[in-house]
Amino acid sequence: MDPLILVPYLPRAERSPGPEDLGWRAMCQVLQEHQMCPRRKSLLRARVMDFITSTAILPLLLGCVGLFSLFKLLQWLRMRAYVRNAVVVITGATSGLGRECARVFHAAGARLVLCGRNAEALEELSQELAASRAPEVQTHKPCTVTFDLADPGAIAGAASEILQCFGHVDVLINNAGISYRGAIVDTSPDVDKRVMETNYFGPVALTKALLPAMIRRRQGHVVAISSIQGKISLPFRSAYAASKHATQAFFDCLRAEVEQHDIEVTVISPGYIHTNLSLNAVTADGSKYGVMDETTAQGRSPVQVAQDILAALGKKKKDVVLADPMPSLAVYLRTLAPGLFFRLMASRARKERKSKHS
Repeated sequence: MDPLILVPYLPRAERSPGPEDLGWRAMCQVLQEHQMCPRRKSLLRARVMDFITSTAILPLLLGCVGLFSLFKLLQWLRMRAYVRNAVVVITGATSGLGRECARVFHAAGARLVLCGRNAEALEELSQELAASRAPEVQTHKPCTVTFDLADPGAIAGAASEILQCFGHVDVLINNAGISYRGAIVDTSPDVDKRVMETNYFGPVALTKALLPAMIRRRQGHVVAISSIQGKISLPFRSAYAASKHATQAFFDCLRAEVEQHDIEVTVISPGYIHTNLSLNAVTADGSKYGVMDETTAQGRSPVQVAQDILAALGKKKKDVVLADPMPSLAVYLRTLAPGLFFRLMASRARKERKSKHS
């Protein structure tokens, strides 16, 4: 209560008020009560803090933190146990994300089948992993299978060789891929076909070749490394985005069809990763792009992405987006506000075209 409110109602005095006056006493009492308010608030805060830190609340808070930590530990142990001693096939294992996946899964105790086009690079990676040791688990010497995923005639023989390595396949990681940079109007159809062969038809053919063995065992996990561009399309990436859209659609269908056989299917859609993907991308005329894009250079570490992939498998996730908030937001923006999304993409295309001509 504000003491000044009482001033009009105090008795008028012809002389200065003193302690013996009733009005003076009332005024002093109100002022004293007003000064006590902050003290009461401080006392109340102190009592609340005492209650929070009392023997009833503090153990409860500590218990919640402990349960959460235990839950995260159990998740981590389950993730590691999921691939321990499992036969994991990784395509495109000689560089970039595939190479880091090989290291991460090897350290988790998986029995690896490393696939790629370069036999020498595969053998070098196999020896590197065989020489490394993980303190927590027993590791295994990887097996290598050399073939070109873009060659349809090589798939059946490669699948047979893969199955001979350890007798079966538990996890197939379709990682191999090629990127593209160019304008649609300038791009040869042969370039579109080349990108589709590597990014779509090759993984599809290998999956179909290994799938019957998984169905017979009623056990298996198929992983497709797609891209955020499998959900949204960026200008001057048409062939790449088309191949990743097709990948997303195929493996979504596969997941529904093989659920009855207890086979898991996971689609991983990373954003930009700091690898040589843009350096090795093909252009409109089929030549190598040979440029490290700024977005790629600033992308996520392939080690971190490989660890996220291992975690996603351990949790048996169906569809995982591993991208920064902005690309993830764009996925929802395309669905909720398609008009705005496509205007933004057209604006981006104009900026890229301008930068190329400047």
